[in-house]
Amino acid sequence: MKTLIDPKLLEILVCPVSKKELILKGTELICKESKLAYPIDNGIPILLSTKARKLKEEEL
Repeated sequence: MKTLIDPKLLEILVCPVSKKELILKGTELICKESKLAYPIDNGIPILLSTKARKLKEEEL
């Protein structure tokens, strides 16, 4: 199975809101600090807070 995002890229990406690490979960990059889930579109992370989904407490 092909990964959605290059692992080297994932090492350097941070949440644009909190500047904390992002965790790959399914087809999204999750930031526990800001409680946002950023989509990945064709291997490209969309790190715009306006495109991010707010996480529910149970998703953290």
